[in-house]
Amino acid sequence: MNKDWLEKDFYKVLGVSKGASADEIKKSYRKLARELHPDKNPGDAKAEERFKEVSEAYDVLSDDKKRAEYDEARTLFAGGGGGFGGGGFGSPGGFGGGGATYDFGDVFGADEGGLGDILGNIFSRGRGGGSGRRAQPRRGQDVESEITLGFDDALNGVTVPLRLASEAACDSCRGTGARAGTVPRVCPNCEGTGQTMRNAGGFAFAEPCAACSGRGLIVDDPCPSCHGSGRGLSTRTVQARIPAGVKDGARIRLKGKGAPGERGGQNGDLYVVVHVSPHAVFGRKGDNLTVTVPITFTEATLGGQVVVPTPGGSTVTLKIPAGTANGRTFRVRGKGVARKDGTKGDLLATVEVNVPSTLSEEAREALQKYADATADDDPRADLLAAAKG
Repeated sequence: MNKDWLEKDFYKVLGVSKGASADEIKKSYRKLARELHPDKNPGDAKAEERFKEVSEAYDVLSDDKKRAEYDEARTLFAGGGGGFGGGGFGSPGGFGGGGATYDFGDVFGADEGGLGDILGNIFSRGRGGGSGRRAQPRRGQDVESEITLGFDDALNGVTVPLRLASEAACDSCRGTGARAGTVPRVCPNCEGTGQTMRNAGGFAFAEPCAACSGRGLIVDDPCPSCHGSGRGLSTRTVQARIPAGVKDGARIRLKGKGAPGERGGQNGDLYVVVHVSPHAVFGRKGDNLTVTVPITFTEATLGGQVVVPTPGGSTVTLKIPAGTANGRTFRVRGKGVARKDGTKGDLLATVEVNVPSTLSEEAREALQKYADATADDDPRADLLAAAKG
């Protein structure tokens, strides 16, 4: 944790309240990331910088541990440490009375992961520049991308190439920031730590070194490609495996496929948001597929067997009982969407009685005979009786 965490309001960056749920944070991030992604804003430096800010904020607030540390540090910093006793830090009656700067590592202990470790990232021993913690490995940022799949590909699973743009080490200088043939030198101001200490009201906290911008190195002859930053916008292609049965709107995590880490840190993750194109014949309802099957009046009345399509081009034969009503749904087991446990959902076939728009004279005479034979059967008798009360 560094001074940036204290000065930046990550909740404001994402446009959410401090009490926002994980889902609210995710939803806001996804909306902003889509709007600000470099692919949608080519050449827009402001959008690119905002995209980085949004990604940094999400990286912290989406991680429960990082978010807790961030909230605690911000609360402590805003309150001037008042929660630790009757006096302020370094004030009479408080820690470090008499104006001395107190060693928080001694108070809270140096056990890894404890409160002392959290505060140790913010406060130091007050001995001036060069005594802060050395720069720690930094995990790469998470990257989000979107793809659109065909209906069949979503059912069967597919591997797709994704072209990603993310911040990475400059290709020209390999991340050093120095022109080819030269090397950076250790910053004399912070002695290579990237941090200096600043006293404020009786206590000291670390902040990025102004001389080297927190890198710990000074570049005398900058790389012409990255202008000495050591970073650049990298474009690469990642092969993403989309599992069978993926739903429209699903968000798939590919571990370690995000932006490269810094100083030996782990790569970030790649999140792929999947959109599935509709099918001309099949629909989807959970793990089941749906299909509407036209049948004739005689098939509905007398019964029969009809051929029904299934995904992939195969078919099944469906037995229609005599007297089947329009809109009745039949279940064909195991012909639906693949589940994670290896089983499949079902195919739900709904029959729709097809009424012919034209009839031959022979067919018309046959239907007229049928109408005369069933003249005493009035399907609307109960309806009319009920309407009269």
